[in-house]
Amino acid sequence: MRIGTWNLAGRWSDAHLALLLEADCDVWLLTEVNERTSLPAYALHLTQSRMAARRRWAGVASRLPMASLPDPHPASAAAQVGATTYVSSILPWKGCRPVPPWVGPKHADKTAHTVEDLLLRLRAVDALVWGGDWNHALSGKEYAGSLGGRTVVLDAVDQLGLAVPTADLPHPIDGLLSIDHVAVPRGTATTASRISAEHDGKRLSDHDAYVIEASTTSVVE
Repeated sequence: MRIGTWNLAGRWSDAHLALLLEADCDVWLLTEVNERTSLPAYALHLTQSRMAARRRWAGVASRLPMASLPDPHPASAAAQVGATTYVSSILPWKGCRPVPPWVGPKHADKTAHTVEDLLLRLRAVDALVWGGDWNHALSGKEYAGSLGGRTVVLDAVDQLGLAVPTADLPHPIDGLLSIDHVAVPRGTATTASRISAEHDGKRLSDHDAYVIEASTTSVVE
């Protein structure tokens, strides 16, 4: 089972399609999804809420049979594939304003409110894969989020019984670790890799794509 995440930065082109198809993922946890996005042979479910004009916060794409689920938060999309619930989230970034869907004066407060809303729904899920653009490295230097926000995210991962195989992968900026993640049930054997979003000398997004391969059936069967 191959599961990927990529922040599309609201863009869509043949090059974006080619990268997604060449990565050969069974499920994609996408963020900042252009409404023109279309993946042949994949079902695609997007958040009801827009991040900006013609851009949805997040989406789940699957080439396996998939059932769309209600959004667990305005910036998160959810779908069920087999017995597993897949959730793709954008979490608050440093500098985002205290306007919907973000609540709280400080970045850590916004992250805490968002994660609390998600936990109210995700704690009830038996089999969960959660990922997307979390806007936090999980160790090392913090660039996009805050140390307080990181603590909130790590605590949520622990409460949900998940492990994050993408945590040690590099960010496109040298010296930083990824802020885009895929978390799977703790104990799942995985390998993780990064896919550069550069094409013909230009970047398709300021985020690279990240892919995990799960070698057990605990994620999907």
